Amino acid sequence: MVKGKVAEIMQNDRLGGLDVLEAEFSKTWEFKSHNVAVYSIQGRRDHMEDRFEVLTDLANKTHPSIFGICRRYGGETAAEYVKSRLPEALKQHLQDYEKDKENSVLSYQTILEQQILSIDREMLEKLTVSYDEAGTTCLIALLSDKDLTVANVGDSRGVLCDKDGNAIPLSHDHKPYQLKERKRIKRAGGFISFNGSWRVQGILAMSRSLGDYPLKNLNVVIPDPDILTFDLDKLQPEFMILASDGLWDAFSNEEAVRFIKERLDEPHFGAKSIVLQSFYRGCPDNITVMVVKFRNSSKTEEQ
Repeated sequence: MVKGKVAEIMQNDRLGGLDVLEAEFSKTWEFKSHNVAVYSIQGRRDHMEDRFEVLTDLANKTHPSIFGICRRYGGETAAEYVKSRLPEALKQHLQDYEKDKENSVLSYQTILEQQILSIDREMLEKLTVSYDEAGTTCLIALLSDKDLTVANVGDSRGVLCDKDGNAIPLSHDHKPYQLKERKRIKRAGGFISFNGSWRVQGILAMSRSLGDYPLKNLNVVIPDPDILTFDLDKLQPEFMILASDGLWDAFSNEEAVRFIKERLDEPHFGAKSIVLQSFYRGCPDNITVMVVKFRNSSKTEEQ
């Protein structure tokens, strides 16, 4: 069993002749195991707000591999809660499901939805008592032999490189300006306004999140995930990228896929390179990138 853990590494680095300021890399995390690599930097933010988790069981296959990215704001409580509770809860329910899959009325999609909404309810009970307004995004991917199932709440984002090198979106950002989200917010009696970006009630730049109890109480922000399933036999993917919004401030889906495709032979499958490139392009945010290589990739390590 491999469980994703982060490790602090050197605070100073020299890349391409450029000195990286210690303050800008005061917290840098990396992870590498089998077919997954993660690189994460605090960057120009005062605090490190990104979180990630990896849970796999490649030997026994008691559950699909679980890959997750969270991006907190307004305090770290929400993201820490999701990171510490959701993957483990998913693992337990998925293991139970795999034991009796043929007779179960559940599916990967329903398990993901149930557990994400359950975690949100638990958080809201705790955060409301302490008046903690923290919230977090949530991007979770389940990888089995034949299917990839992705659940998203917020604006962390996933993209896949198929057999032809095309960028296939694995998720869609939940933004207040989107027509569907705008109509829903208006029906709930809320509004959106522009304050550097379009925001719900002039506050939150996302229309869906986990936590955020004041906006949840108004029903203008919801925790409902979008869940998509992809047929691996049909797509024959080479790799996927899961990343916090810091990456997508600097790269489009297509550009990120091209960038990683050229660097899959690197120790972090290109994750470190694209994070640092995003930083040098001026991204002001934390940046976390997870690259997962698929088995049919000629460059994938033996598992």
